[in-house]
Amino acid sequence: MKLTLLGTGNAGMLPVYGCTCQACNRAQHTSSYRRKKTSAVIEHQGKQLLLDANADDLLSRFPAGSIDRILLTHYHMDHVHSLFDLRWGEGTSIHVDGPDDPQGCDDLFKHPGLLAFQPPLTAFKAFSWQGITITPLPMNHSKVCFGYCFEWQGRRIAYLTDTLGLREDVTAWLAANPIEVMLIDCSFPPSSSREERLPVNHNDTDTVCVIQQECLPNKMGLIHVGHDLESWAMDNPNYFTACRFLAFDEQEFEL
Repeated sequence: MKLTLLGTGNAGMLPVYGCTCQACNRAQHTSSYRRKKTSAVIEHQGKQLLLDANADDLLSRFPAGSIDRILLTHYHMDHVHSLFDLRWGEGTSIHVDGPDDPQGCDDLFKHPGLLAFQPPLTAFKAFSWQGITITPLPMNHSKVCFGYCFEWQGRRIAYLTDTLGLREDVTAWLAANPIEVMLIDCSFPPSSSREERLPVNHNDTDTVCVIQQECLPNKMGLIHVGHDLESWAMDNPNYFTACRFLAFDEQEFEL
């Protein structure tokens, strides 16, 4: 099983349009520091499962017939906008799974086209895809949202975006099911680095430190990264270790 991060940025991506901060300037001049919107693909036994559908090059990167299934975290536009193009394709329908959100996003349910939306998934009710056990985990977000744990031969990768902290039952589940790699939302630097604490729907570095201490993953990769966090990271490299790091676009994780 291989998970590849198609993007690791937040909705603003990196560089942010019109921004001249040090992180955006670096990304303008060095392509390896650029970040697309957070999403991923899992490859296993010759099949591909998309985690969210927001890659700008999705239609060209995944030719017709190459997507076996799409697993959505939630229906905010920055995580599903490529579905609006994909649905008008031709060929075999593509199963789409996600949380129970009757409103979804715009008219995707009304005009699904190629997309075969399945009955909503249930929190903590595991299901199987190509022999991989997938467990939906409810996140704390402004729209109903799932993270997912992928288990293959007793080893696990947790993919947890978008969220502000974790629910107690999710923390308990992750602590009871050892995680080899946790890929988790971290959009912001510590609250102490800002003049005031703004209401957000995403983690900052303080929050992910607590999650790391409570859940004890072997490795923690930060995703859904904002330019403020990236700029702070340039000035605070000692915060990061081999076990807690900024993930990057096209990074691969294998079980």
